[in-house]
Amino acid sequence: MNPVSQFQFNTLRRDFEGELYFDDSTLHKAQKSIYATDASVYQELPVAVALPLNVQDIKLLIAFAKTNKVTLIPRAAGTSLAGQVVGKGIVVDISKHFNKILEVNKEEKWVRVQPGVIRDDLNKYLAPYGLLFGPETSTASRAMIGGMIGNNSCGLHSITWGDTRGNLLEVTALLSDGQEVNFSNHSVSEYTKRITDKELKSERKKAIVAGMFGLISNPVDQDLIKKQFPKSTVTRRNSGYALDALVRHFEVGNINLCNLIAGSEGTLCFVTEAKLSLVDVPPASVGVICVHTNSVAEALHANQIAMQLNPKASELVDKYIMDFTKDHTIYSQNRFFMQGDPAALLLVEFWGNTNEEVEAQARTLTTELVAKGLGYAYPLLFGSDAAAAWDIRKAGLGLIRNLPGDTQPVNLIEDCAVAVEDLPAYIEEVESLLRSHNLHASYYAHAGAGELHVEPMINLKTSEGKALFRQVLADTAVLVKKYNGALSGEHGDGRLRGEFIPFMMGGEVYEMFRQVKRIWDPDGIFNANKIVDTPPMNEFLRYEQDKPQPEIKTIFDFSKQEGILRLAEKCSGSGDCRKTELTGGTMCPSYMATRRERDTTRARANILRQYFTPSNKKEKIEASQEMVREILDLCLSCKGCKSECPSSVDIGKMKAEFTQQYYETHGIPMRSKLIANFSKQMKLASIAPWAFNGVFGQPALRKVANKVIGFHPERSMPVLASQTLSSWWQKRKKLINTSQQIGKVYLFCDEFTNYNDVEIGKKAVELLEALGYEVIFPKHTESGRSYLSKGFVKEAQKLAIENVSLLKDKITYETPLIGIEPSAILSFRDEYIDLVPESQRAEAERISANALLFEEFIAREIDSKRINKTVFTQKKQLIKLHGHCHQKALSTLSASKKMLSLPENYQTQLIPSGCCGMAGSFGYEEEHYDVSMQIGELVLFPTVRQQPEDVIIAASGTSCRHQIKDGTGRKAKHPVEILWEALIR
Repeated sequence: MNPVSQFQFNTLRRDFEGELYFDDSTLHKAQKSIYATDASVYQELPVAVALPLNVQDIKLLIAFAKTNKVTLIPRAAGTSLAGQVVGKGIVVDISKHFNKILEVNKEEKWVRVQPGVIRDDLNKYLAPYGLLFGPETSTASRAMIGGMIGNNSCGLHSITWGDTRGNLLEVTALLSDGQEVNFSNHSVSEYTKRITDKELKSERKKAIVAGMFGLISNPVDQDLIKKQFPKSTVTRRNSGYALDALVRHFEVGNINLCNLIAGSEGTLCFVTEAKLSLVDVPPASVGVICVHTNSVAEALHANQIAMQLNPKASELVDKYIMDFTKDHTIYSQNRFFMQGDPAALLLVEFWGNTNEEVEAQARTLTTELVAKGLGYAYPLLFGSDAAAAWDIRKAGLGLIRNLPGDTQPVNLIEDCAVAVEDLPAYIEEVESLLRSHNLHASYYAHAGAGELHVEPMINLKTSEGKALFRQVLADTAVLVKKYNGALSGEHGDGRLRGEFIPFMMGGEVYEMFRQVKRIWDPDGIFNANKIVDTPPMNEFLRYEQDKPQPEIKTIFDFSKQEGILRLAEKCSGSGDCRKTELTGGTMCPSYMATRRERDTTRARANILRQYFTPSNKKEKIEASQEMVREILDLCLSCKGCKSECPSSVDIGKMKAEFTQQYYETHGIPMRSKLIANFSKQMKLASIAPWAFNGVFGQPALRKVANKVIGFHPERSMPVLASQTLSSWWQKRKKLINTSQQIGKVYLFCDEFTNYNDVEIGKKAVELLEALGYEVIFPKHTESGRSYLSKGFVKEAQKLAIENVSLLKDKITYETPLIGIEPSAILSFRDEYIDLVPESQRAEAERISANALLFEEFIAREIDSKRINKTVFTQKKQLIKLHGHCHQKALSTLSASKKMLSLPENYQTQLIPSGCCGMAGSFGYEEEHYDVSMQIGELVLFPTVRQQPEDVIIAASGTSCRHQIKDGTGRKAKHPVEILWEALIR
């Protein structure tokens, strides 16, 4: 490929309506860097990145690519595991603008969509029709139809719903001559007529129609294809181009080139629309029987028994993956059904019109397994319980990235498929093969379809590991060929397995594949060097070999993650951070609003990894401080990634650390100083709160003041109370009679409650006292949250050390530290442990264990039956609760629901919102205001607006309440206020 000049790109940009990144500016370099990787181990800097707005933009790119001899790399969610969307070309990201559902036909059961539509979002849209698109990858919450077509995705229900190829009816695509054409099913006779069809506008389509007919109609070639492709009982088959599928259809009189496009990895054409076949939604009752076994081999034999009963899915999860769920914030809660310590679980799904029907199927399976001595426990799960078990299975790829050290599981032989009857013997030989190389592996996924994801642990940072990487695949290819299986079942060849296609298929069939590429794309415009003519599979790896780990000094203690670099490296690229508000969760709020890759947790982890590992390679991929700052800009430090990312990649912590380093190099902006010193500013303003409120309470004056500070003029400001909470307490505490108290608590007087939310603080004290608790304000300093939010880690560290010193002798289980503002009290549970010196670590951890949200304390006391419900009103009340991000990441909303259920007839419903969008100062800042409000508009604002006036809106975070007020005009209440108002007086 020839280098393309910036002049040529500037010429393209004149007519290009979407986004185009190609030059050496900070933003453009950062964009190219984050697109240098996908979910694979490969990394190569693209020539440019394009986000086309429409089909005309893609046509311009095709013409540009042809003229300048550069390849286009189509990219959807970027979750490919074989490097399909990595390369030295123009990455064309269709995920932002090509995401429309165009047409649904309920009667004929099909839907027409653009390639950027997310699979799970599509099925939410189709739910009212009683239909769904069947194929589902474990990444279905972010995987897009275009990528699923490219890889011929299958998923855990493939034994029921088939693969994408089998559900792809028509494709609209752009060919290498720039013409937009349609491919669909035709009889052989119709197809023959089209070879000479003068109405075809595209010369390339004429050549394709004629060339493909010639290739598959030759009986000699047909026999060769049948002989060299995997045997027919191997249902997952995605190696090379799907000539076998074309031949099968040709023999019954049909030709549909969509069968070839599916699985072609974007190497033949550029898909702009797809017509998909739909299926009915499952019946009312869906149950999963979780077969506990003492070995993977035992689970595979149980799988063969299960498959005789026609289940809808049969998936395996090994102990290696399950062990990573034990200490995970989210997935540890999903282990409730596990009995003992199984070496493997086989999750077998059955459907029925009633639970009784499913239970009968499960009993049949259990009876047969017990009779054959397979398994030792067989719990049957329904509904949300079953979903929790499936979540563990789906999170496997991300969970195993929590392994410490440089030896990590690699996607290598994870996509090999054999016939189900061959699976136990094949896996036994794989285990033997890996033992011969002294390798351990994880085993999980599609037992029912003959494909286990086997991921050996290899250190790709060494030359030895790099060589071993190739050798293991070479050895496995021999084994797969022995069983006449497929080297790739659904993840594709890409640049990982392409090198071994000639061995697997033979030279003659491989030459057919090269001929297919020439017929469709003679100029190599579409995703060159994938499937055919690929570079060596162990080149262009993400890591350099034999390079010492750089020593990076940090203020936070990253020792549990083996340093800040390894924390960034834990990102597997699986893209959990790309899910939308329709899927739910908190991570990642800015991405949900902007739908830009640069605003994902993955992009931030990648840019930090590149920054902390400067490259010695000739072709450098490394990040500057300015590039990192650019990509981190819209991180709200919501902490969603700490819990929702299977690998727990805590970007908030890394952002704070990086920002401190950035300040030391570039100086500190004035606005950041003002925000970080919030407590000092409020202390000064509280001398004359009327003056502060006079300025910020008047719209005209506020807009001027906001402009001076750097806040958005439309953003209102919280007012100061006439009296601080601490001064109110000092005057009041002498009046309290403690003789009848049932317990003692320490209330953390955080800086936000102390100055702005004083009335909530007062009600918290009065509520606790009404319930029988003695309340004490211990001596402490501010929490440091405002410093942490702006990257003043050194200042936050001083406060953490001081607070631990002041509280270490007071806080116990019997006398906990209770907080009203989640972001403040949860600092003790999160950042403090990693900020204090080793000499204070044990004390900080002890305080952390007993630092509770107000709601957590009340919920604990409810469970201990120490709170009398009769002191609360009997009236009915509906409450809609929005959860604070830090509470969702580091705690749970169940405590809030339990506390608000104390009044017998109060009903609390969770608003399925992620972050509110305010996130401390983020939503105030002028350049972030629009994104802040976009985040609020995703779920929170519309839900609040829909509520009648008599419904109470609850939010524990001060920022959340302020965002709700600015976005909807409704006043949200802290749960403390709601419960205080419910007291019978």
